[in-house]
Amino acid sequence: MSTDLSQGPDLDGSGEQMSDGDARLTDICSGAAGGKMATIAEYYAGKNVLITGATGFMGKVLVEKLLRSCPEVKALYVLVRPKAGQSMQQRVSDMMTCKLFDRVREDNPDFHQKIIPISSELVQPGLAISPEDVEKLSGCINIVFHCAATIRFDEPLKHALQLNVIGTQQLLSLAKQMHHLEAFIHISTAYANCNRKYIDEVIYPPPVEPKKLIDSLEWMDDGIVRDITPRLIGDRPNTYTYTKALAEFVVQQEQDKLNIGIIRPSIVGASWQEPFPGWIDNFNGPSGVFIAAGKGILRTMRANNDAVADLIPVDVVINLTLAAGWYTAVHRPKSALVYNCTTGGINPFHWGEIEHHVMSSFKRNPLEQAFRRPNANITSNYLINQYWILVSHKFPALIYDLYLRLSGQKPQMMRIFNRLHKAISLLEYFSNQDWEWNSENLSMLLSQLTPEDRKTFNFDVRQLNWPEYIENYCIGTKKYVLNEDMSDIPAARQHLRKLRNIRYTFNTVLVVFIWRVFIARSQMARNIWYFVVSLCFKFLSYFRASSTLTN
Repeated sequence: MSTDLSQGPDLDGSGEQMSDGDARLTDICSGAAGGKMATIAEYYAGKNVLITGATGFMGKVLVEKLLRSCPEVKALYVLVRPKAGQSMQQRVSDMMTCKLFDRVREDNPDFHQKIIPISSELVQPGLAISPEDVEKLSGCINIVFHCAATIRFDEPLKHALQLNVIGTQQLLSLAKQMHHLEAFIHISTAYANCNRKYIDEVIYPPPVEPKKLIDSLEWMDDGIVRDITPRLIGDRPNTYTYTKALAEFVVQQEQDKLNIGIIRPSIVGASWQEPFPGWIDNFNGPSGVFIAAGKGILRTMRANNDAVADLIPVDVVINLTLAAGWYTAVHRPKSALVYNCTTGGINPFHWGEIEHHVMSSFKRNPLEQAFRRPNANITSNYLINQYWILVSHKFPALIYDLYLRLSGQKPQMMRIFNRLHKAISLLEYFSNQDWEWNSENLSMLLSQLTPEDRKTFNFDVRQLNWPEYIENYCIGTKKYVLNEDMSDIPAARQHLRKLRNIRYTFNTVLVVFIWRVFIARSQMARNIWYFVVSLCFKFLSYFRASSTLTN
């Protein structure tokens, strides 16, 4: 039976008997009315929380934060599907052995007992949850955090629609069966409406009615859908942003039945402070670009140096998410509140600055076995970028693959560069322009927190020191993504010096080769060469004479 939470709990004792969760919510609301608001950790005490996407990057950070900062939370139910030959239990066990949970493990070695996996599949009818599990979740869940989604920019439209829209619809149907649900928090993206330059904290009309699109695509084969996808997504750059916009509309349709909050993070990056600086576990987004630059593979990237790089640390997003869950449950807004979780309008940092700090960081803390010395450049000019791709990417890749063939090994460098170019091309839309996001709801929520909660659940990005954050981000890719030991940095620096010497030797040989082939055989080329050398000599003589006169 569905419960209309918009009517609020039975505060006056009439009607049905309240559950422990409802009674606790009553105490919190009464405390708020009396002028004393419960802290976020106090609210989550005794709560049963359902999390989708818990084994993903953001989901893991959310699980860890709840267990560490809300130690009295009753249980975390996580929807998990078997994957790559691993059972549901194996995936959850692997997640809990991750270094991310070290601080939780120190405080509570038995923390795993609070994590309850539920077998589920987002693309299957009813989320493929068993009737027994549906009954269990319906009777105990207090808060839902919907983090699951496909984040691939080039995902086929049909599959993106199944995961991001239909999966969300089915989770909402399940949520409406939960008798004690107090809040439903949906993780969207700040780029769901990237076809607008100014993005308010509202849910915009969808590009198409989701139900009509789902019904239309159901009978089409994949080839037809692929052909019509560009026309369907219109002025949006990919299926990800398109389907996330549709999902927001789907969530909004249930705001009369559920207490809903929507979080819109921009480009989610490594952690800022929690559980430790620089934690990252994937190659997605900027992480892969940083690693490619640190390895010396990436030499050029098309981006606007002056455009804002709207990175947002993952722990900032999770702190805001938990705070929004608390506020949504306690205050029960009449309509869904949207929180734009971005940095560009509050504490901007630009792509040109990122390039400088990433290169500086990897020269101080180099990655092991780099292909070349880190030296990437950003340009907004298409032709210049294509020139450097040819000279700095494709030509060295061909030479290296030729060397591998001659030594009896399988060529691989051109394949790596092709994959890199594809990944970077998907990011170009976001690295060449700016957006302006309103963040009034985020500021309002921050003002509602107690001083204690502002420290424990900090999402105030005005305090973010960008150079320090980028340094920790780069070190994080080295330690947690590539699993490299920081004690090997001296050897990595020695390797960079070796690469520098090889480069100098190659340049010298190239100059000699050009001299022998072109200059030594042409009188005109020799005359031009002597003229340039004489000019340089005269300049040096003039500079020496000027210095002598000055002294």
